[in-house]
Amino acid sequence: MENLEKFGLIESLLRSIEKGKPYLGICLGLQILFSESEEFGSQKGLDLIKGRVVKFKPDPEHKVPHMGWNTVDMTGEIPMLERIRSGDFFYFVHSYYVIPEEAKWISTLTQYGINFVSSIWKENLFATQFHPEKSQESGLRILENFAKSI
Repeated sequence: MENLEKFGLIESLLRSIEKGKPYLGICLGLQILFSESEEFGSQKGLDLIKGRVVKFKPDPEHKVPHMGWNTVDMTGEIPMLERIRSGDFFYFVHSYYVIPEEAKWISTLTQYGINFVSSIWKENLFATQFHPEKSQESGLRILENFAKSI
C-alpha cells in the first residue's frame, strides 16, 4: 500500500476497478483488496472487500510461511475457475491469509492447519492467495480464463 500511495497509483487503480476493468490479484494482490492487515502493525488496505488479513499461527505440523503445493476446494461455479476442480494443486508461499466479512466472496478454501480462504471473486475482481504463474497446468487455466475476461 505504501508503494501504491508513493507512486500515486491508488486512485487510478480504484477508478479502473469501479469502471469494471477485470482485476487479477495474486498473493499480496489479494490481500490489498481488504480493509486492513496486521502485517507490519495495523495497515489500511483498499477496502474493496470488507475484512482483514491475519498471520498464520505456527504449530508443530504447520510451519510459517506456508510454502509449497496444496489443494483448493471450490465453493461454487466461478468463471475464473472454469476447468479447475476441487482437489487441484496450486503453489503457495505466504504467512498471512484473508478473512472476508462476507462469505459470499469466497471462491476457494484451502486446508493448512485451518481452513483458510485461498481465492475470492467479487464482480470484476478475482484474486488468489496461491500463485497461478507457478502452478503449472491448473495455474495456466486460471490465467487463460482471466485473459478471456479482458
